[in-house]
Parts: sequence; structure tokens; C-alpha cells
Amino acid sequence: MATTEQAGSKEQAKITLHWLEESRSHRIVWLLEELGLEYDLKVYYRTKERLAPPELKEVHPLGKSPVLTIQAPGMEKPKVLVESAFIIEYLLDYYGQQLVPRRYPDGKDAQIGQETEEWTRYRVYMHYAEGSMMPPLTAKLISSGIRSAPLPFFLKPITRSIADQIDGTFNKILAGHFEYLESQIASSPQNGQFLCGPELTGADIMMIFPLDGSQSRAGATADKYPKLNAYIDRIKERPAYQKAIKLVEDATGKPFKAIVG
Repeated sequence: MATTEQAGSKEQAKITLHWLEESRSHRIVWLLEELGLEYDLKVYYRTKERLAPPELKEVHPLGKSPVLTIQAPGMEKPKVLVESAFIIEYLLDYYGQQLVPRRYPDGKDAQIGQETEEWTRYRVYMHYAEGSMMPPLTAKLISSGIRSAPLPFFLKPITRSIADQIDGTFNKILAGHFEYLESQIASSPQNGQFLCGPELTGADIMMIFPLDGSQSRAGATADKYPKLNAYIDRIKERPAYQKAIKLVEDATGKPFKAIVG
């Protein structure tokens, strides 16, 4: 049984990550490895309809992933956590304050408008990843499904036309996002190599899901966005990121695949 020691105390808590293939749950594997925590990894596979299996509803009524359960000594039942950003923030509160930028400069504590640029970026990207970046990528995923749907040959031109129109609209939107992120990397505080500055933060962990796969399937190519691509490559070279991929590949017996675009 895997356990983890809470920072600042000797209390042990059992952490279990309910991991679904080709899902946002991979962010949490990476975070757990970055933090050096021990945990159980419970693997779930998608149905033939590409949906999460019904077993996940036994963990949480929505039946989605990621789901993280934490059970400390004395708790009758584990606490069930859902939503990537909340899970990341919860874990950082207890185990990873080093991945949260300092909020105020010296002498400016609790003064509105005086927050550091690093902290402001961090808070923005914790929401931007799902609120702004993922919707157009999801639209492209839908258009891909429309284009490849098994239909009679005489309907194929119609569905291709619909998919092309969807792609045309959302490719423009995504290009705007990629240009924005290219500029954000270029202007990272303290000439940093990450979105919020010189150190990795929880925001980088949130952002890797929409960016993983965007290079090859959503137009974020190195010739157009060299700084963004270099950033993505730096993330993927991190030992904890690579270990997270190896863990899920060993657990599933299949190559890791992100379901983006």
C-alpha cells in the first residue's frame, strides 16, 4: 500500500489516482512524480464508444477522470477530489508550495493590485488551460470525428465540408492562442524558461494537456512558434514527466497517447 508523508508533519495519507487512458488525468501523474509522492495508480480504459467506463461512477457520480482520493489516518472514508485544477491546487497546498509563485513583493502584502507578475500569470493559467485553450481544441477533436465517421460514400463530401468549416474557424482561434503563448514565453519574468518565470509551477502542469499534441495536430509547429515548441520540449524532457509516461505505459502495456486535437 502506497502512502505519502504530509509536509511539515509525520501524518501519513493514502493517495490513489484514478487514471483514465487518453485523458486529463496524466497531468496528475506528472505532478505526483514532480512532488516525489507515493500513490496508488488505478487504471481505467475507455469503452468502444470512447467513453469512460462505468466503474469510474463508483468513485465519483460524474464518472470522469482525473479523480484523486486521499485518506489520512482517522478518516472513515477517503476524500474524493475532481477537476484537474482543484486537484493540483489541493496537492500544492499540502505538498508543493514551491510550485506556487510568491504572491506579493516585500512590503506589499495584501495590497490589491500589487501582486507579482509570476503569481498573476500562475492564477491566470490555472484557469486559461480549460477555460480558453481547451474549447477550440475540443472542437477540432469533434471535427476529426465527423470527418472519419463511417457513412455512405455520397454523404462523405457533406461531412468533410462541415468538418473543414469547423477547422477553418477554430484554426484561426488556435493560431491566436499560439501567438499569445509564444509572446508569453518570450516575456516570461526574469527571463524564465516557463510560463510564470524561471521555475516550474502548477500552471505549467495544467497547460501541458492542451499543448501536448498541438504541435503535430493543431498547427503549433516549430517553424511558426519556436519559443512555444522549445518550452513544450523542455517540459517533456523533465525526469518526472518522462517517469510519469513510463509508469502509465508499464501499467497499460501501451504507448502513451494524449487525446488532443
